[in-house]
Amino acid sequence: MELSKKVKIALDETRILILGVQILLGFQLRGVFSDGYEQLPTYVRYLDGLALGLLVCVVGLLITPGPYHRIVESGEDSAHILRLVTVIANLSLFPFALALGLDVFITAGRIFGEAAGADAGIAATAVAVAFWYGFPRTRTRHTGEQERAMISGPFDKPPSTPLDVKIEQMLTEARVVLPGAQALFGFQLAIVLTLSFEQLPGPSKIIHAASIFLVALAVVLLMAPAAYHRIVYAGEDTQDMHRVGSILVTVATVPLALGLAGDIYVVMAKIADSPIAGLVAGVLGLIVLIGLWHAYPLTAAYIRNRADR
Repeated sequence: MELSKKVKIALDETRILILGVQILLGFQLRGVFSDGYEQLPTYVRYLDGLALGLLVCVVGLLITPGPYHRIVESGEDSAHILRLVTVIANLSLFPFALALGLDVFITAGRIFGEAAGADAGIAATAVAVAFWYGFPRTRTRHTGEQERAMISGPFDKPPSTPLDVKIEQMLTEARVVLPGAQALFGFQLAIVLTLSFEQLPGPSKIIHAASIFLVALAVVLLMAPAAYHRIVYAGEDTQDMHRVGSILVTVATVPLALGLAGDIYVVMAKIADSPIAGLVAGVLGLIVLIGLWHAYPLTAAYIRNRADR
């Protein structure tokens, strides 16, 4: 299989993963403002905050290949980007499984009681880990050795990636980022109409309003390449389309990181009933997201440029 096709499949698989994550992320953010949330025991609310933190890490990891591909590889396919997507998928599934188990524990505990909820949460995590890690690892003992060797071994320098493939992959990367932005934006708009939002302190309301603007900007930027491609070039592939689209998709991750960090502050401050706790969580979230989406790719690009001199 050609390298470009392998990269495209890897990006499509990442897109599948983030589509699953966006449902839980929306629940984590929206649930804090539901009527029955205050009736939960304190430790359960803290576990809910932990699940939110895990999902933010998962979203950060799954979006990382896109900015890396744009910043470091300039949209060119390489063995390194293929390996990166594989590593990211492996890293992101475990915190996803833990967050899934915590959310099942919270909801099942609300219906059947805490003991049954704990059993259901553990079972959900165990099933997820079994299918995402256990079953594949078992299969690796008997099959796939040749295919794994192809990706782990040295690659010859690939030819330049065709323009149409670059544009297709850039649009795929935009579709990877967009679900996370959609989940966040839907939460932001919905909670403004809740009674719990009215009870928030003034600073939280202001930060939430700023986060709405930032995430709306991210959504606009992520959708802009499709509009640019269709209106300017009637769907034809050009270098200008690839350059403009790459810039828009990469820049969109900046307001998305800021908007998500802002709402992490709002949610965690409400969970802990402490603006300080919210601030610490928001800053940590921003460090993780900017670190994965910008600091890591920029550092890798700098190191590569130094090595090529």
